[in-house]
Amino acid sequence: MAKKKTAFLCQDCGYDSPKWMGKCPGCNKWNTMVEEIIQPEKGQRRSFQTGATSQKPEPITKIKSEKEPRIDTKINELNRVLGGGVVPGSLVLVGGDPGIGKSTLLLQASSTLAESDQTVLYISGEESIKQTKLRAQRLGINHDRLYVHAETDMDLIEKAIQDVKPTLLIIDSIQTVFRSEVTSAPGSVSQVRECTSQFMRISKSNGIATFIVGHVTKEGSIAGPRLLEHMVDAVLYFEGERHHTYRILRAVKNRFGSTNEIGVFEMKEKGLDEVENPSEVFLEERSNGAAGSSIVASMEGTRPVLVEIQALVSPTSFGNPRRMGNGIDHNRVSLLMAVLEKRVGLLMQNQDAYVNVAGGVRLDEPAIDLGIAISIASSFRDQPTNPTDVYIGEIGLTGEVRRVSRVEQRVNEVAKLGFKRVILPEKNIGGWTVPKGIELVGVSSVQEALRQTTGG
Repeated sequence: MAKKKTAFLCQDCGYDSPKWMGKCPGCNKWNTMVEEIIQPEKGQRRSFQTGATSQKPEPITKIKSEKEPRIDTKINELNRVLGGGVVPGSLVLVGGDPGIGKSTLLLQASSTLAESDQTVLYISGEESIKQTKLRAQRLGINHDRLYVHAETDMDLIEKAIQDVKPTLLIIDSIQTVFRSEVTSAPGSVSQVRECTSQFMRISKSNGIATFIVGHVTKEGSIAGPRLLEHMVDAVLYFEGERHHTYRILRAVKNRFGSTNEIGVFEMKEKGLDEVENPSEVFLEERSNGAAGSSIVASMEGTRPVLVEIQALVSPTSFGNPRRMGNGIDHNRVSLLMAVLEKRVGLLMQNQDAYVNVAGGVRLDEPAIDLGIAISIASSFRDQPTNPTDVYIGEIGLTGEVRRVSRVEQRVNEVAKLGFKRVILPEKNIGGWTVPKGIELVGVSSVQEALRQTTGG
């Protein structure tokens, strides 16, 4: 009898080694190497085509380009994140913390598509069909074209797909599915890689839009090999606190649309409701007249969003002052405080600083720099900002306020929500129509912006 060939695979990044190692060379994590049996595939190698008409190389000038057809999910926020709807034959990975609402969102999308005469197959590997039915009843979902199947064996799932011939396939979740040919346990690197490859072949060959639910690690990234995110067409993260009602759906990879779009939902008793105007949500609990608060206009894809930036600056009781950021990079907070100290003269070497983005949204664009600096200076001086002001601008290391993109869209959103004045880069003024009732104040440095707000 031939000896079985084994290898040690990292359960985080998929790195393989012929011998065990305590620390993975691929991701530098400890105790993630697990021994797995490697079996060579028998027979011919499987292949598939991703929409090609010929297996021969063709000049790009002779290839006909067609716009991808879209399936409307009837959920505008989901359509926005996907780039206009579901693309037939696409493979989408959805990740998020347990209990955040991934299954609820996909079940609601299944219902709306079934009502549009689309056939949907929902494969549940974590719940029985009766449990799925009870959850559907709570959400008010009941349709003949929505099929539910509780199965984890890849071969039986493939047979169910051939029988139902769905337009949309949902796998909840990929960590529970296994192939009998692979000897490792479900959820291992080999199983996740092989099962995802099989779903990709099925999806591309039959034009079935497939959504795969993935578990996340303690760090918030999708569990399994990094290869998983490279194989799929889109990666969506469902973010939010379990004890808060608002959820944010964010695309971190999308071959059919923008990767900067977000969709905002509110978790209610009857499921997830769309939030059409997130700016109102993020500003509804703002307290007027409080020091350390400012409003910024951030672009999330094609959508301008107004968000409150809160800062608390207080004397430190430690040798090294703390710099903390919630919803923004704390390194950016340290950089902006250094600019305020060097260019404006605010002594912050002995001050702790805590900066928070209200509403649970995460911002990472440079145009919010001016709002962060104004909030920090306002809290440091204990002088409140004007509640009808909005701040837009990127700050350089020399203290200059640099121009930003799409300023007209940002200002239009400001006018829609009733704000009166916008402090923005001087270079952005001119060449576009200013909404009625909005006063623009152009500034070229942080010092000028502070003189316009906190009086010095």
